[in-house]
Amino acid sequence: MANEGLFYKFLLWREKRIKEKHFILIISFIVGLCTAAAAIILKQLIHFIQHLLTGNFNADGVNYLYLLYPVIGILLAGLFVKYIVRDDISHGVTKILYAISQRKSRIKPHNTWTSIVASSVTIGFGGSVGAEAPIVLTGAAIGSNLGRVFKMEQKTLMLLVGCGAAGAIAGIFKAPIAGLVFVIEVLMLDLTMTSVLPLLISSVTAATMSYIFTGTEAMFKFSQTEAFEIERIPYVLLLGVFCGLVSLYFTRVMNKVEGMYRKLGTYWKKFMLGGVMLSILIFLFPPLYGEGYDTIGSLLNGQFSHIMDKSLFYDLNDTYFGVLIFLTLILLTKVFASSATNAGGGCGGIFAPSLYLGCIAGFIFAHTSNYFPFTMYISEKNFALLGMAGIMSGVMHAPLTGVFLIAELTGGYDLFLPLMIVSISSYITILMFEPHSIYSMRLAQKGELLTHHKDRAVLTLLRADSVIEKDFQMVSPEMTLGDMVKVISRSGRNTFPVVDERGVLLGIVLLDNIRNIMFRPELYNRFHVSKFMVSAPAKIVINTPMDQIMQTFDDTKAWNLPVVDENGHYIGFMSKSKIFNSYREVLVDNFSGD
Repeated sequence: MANEGLFYKFLLWREKRIKEKHFILIISFIVGLCTAAAAIILKQLIHFIQHLLTGNFNADGVNYLYLLYPVIGILLAGLFVKYIVRDDISHGVTKILYAISQRKSRIKPHNTWTSIVASSVTIGFGGSVGAEAPIVLTGAAIGSNLGRVFKMEQKTLMLLVGCGAAGAIAGIFKAPIAGLVFVIEVLMLDLTMTSVLPLLISSVTAATMSYIFTGTEAMFKFSQTEAFEIERIPYVLLLGVFCGLVSLYFTRVMNKVEGMYRKLGTYWKKFMLGGVMLSILIFLFPPLYGEGYDTIGSLLNGQFSHIMDKSLFYDLNDTYFGVLIFLTLILLTKVFASSATNAGGGCGGIFAPSLYLGCIAGFIFAHTSNYFPFTMYISEKNFALLGMAGIMSGVMHAPLTGVFLIAELTGGYDLFLPLMIVSISSYITILMFEPHSIYSMRLAQKGELLTHHKDRAVLTLLRADSVIEKDFQMVSPEMTLGDMVKVISRSGRNTFPVVDERGVLLGIVLLDNIRNIMFRPELYNRFHVSKFMVSAPAKIVINTPMDQIMQTFDDTKAWNLPVVDENGHYIGFMSKSKIFNSYREVLVDNFSGD
């Protein structure tokens, strides 16, 4: 209690001494420090476990422990989540998007550490996913909970969630610009003068911490030995289209496979199927083990002959088409390995799989093109780099993130123009088939996705239950006109819902429709409500997205519409005027910038 008293005294002192905007900058700095520490801990744990388990594997032999390690990893992670966490911690970025869209920006305190534990075990033991989505959720949770500790308002909480995500990306990739752009593109926070500085502080602080503790080298060592020439631009455009199609394949197949796992029901069924699928795929294709960053490093440095080390196909590593077929099979099966990892109980994201697939896709494109004598020679390592930006742009619907992240990850700034070309062409290609990214499509289907479109963003933040009015007097169809007049005398409304004994809405009575008979007592017992009630112009089913509700108001030209549940039971009314008033409040609270 004494500690609480001191803390509240500090809060009062802070309100008097430190301006709100300055205090936000201090918190964003603390968020940057914490997210960098979390990112460093996660990466070190993953590398420690992987080195412990696979450090003595033979490069030229079959390693049967590949059948066992991934199963153990997703089992341990799954049991940890099921019996200790007791909460779903998968789909980290989607959870952040949902928290923002709910106007709460509240992420549970356990998310500040549980994703680190579960994902380090999952990936360290060979789960074919990435550590980036878990660390982004961890960073966002750090920002959210720090803001709640210091009693920050809703708009500031949303900003601190963004600071945590930006710091996580910057910390784990040593990429401060990519962290900032990721928040704008993927989390879809609007960039204003009040938000850009805290986001930058968190990103730069986290990246600086990573430089101090892990060195100043880029995450992937890439030396451009072959300069990019303008004549290669048509090939870059084609690579972008190819990356867009691969991104579409990855997105569609992952959704279908995850849907298949959801139908299995019980945890143990999912674990058994996921474990079997994952272990077989990793045994056949060892590069699927873990994040796959070793494979990326090999392809970026032109050392593709090592790709088949530790596999059944080791003897084919010096054949032109052996490498091509092996990598093509990996390109096709990576999505199954990633889906099996998460659905089977593991914890990880699609950041690393996107980079991994992009590198392989770019290499396959260049390797295949160079086989034909009539094509211009293109650098395989350069196109492997470009492919990383292409797939990331396509899968995440974030071309700027793809450009800046790959440039910062590899130091490949000399390829900035082709990086932009391949990212944009990949993004445009997938946009023809999928309007939303793999992160946001689940929320978009429910109408809960926050976007940069200001009107839609406000409607998404506006909760339907907050604009339902329940002070309308209900009447039954058996009531007489005389009873109806008594109800009208007690009500301040001009509309009356008609419901049966089960509460199902049958129609409405409009005061204007009975005004000519309500003052004639001789008709009070002759007319019943069932005689003069009318159908509502439309009924709004509860939980309908607000943009669809507004469309219904526009279509019917009505000012008041009844709200019912899925079974038609009456709940209340929505009015245009109430929605417009709430719209203005949400706009001021969440989108007004200094």
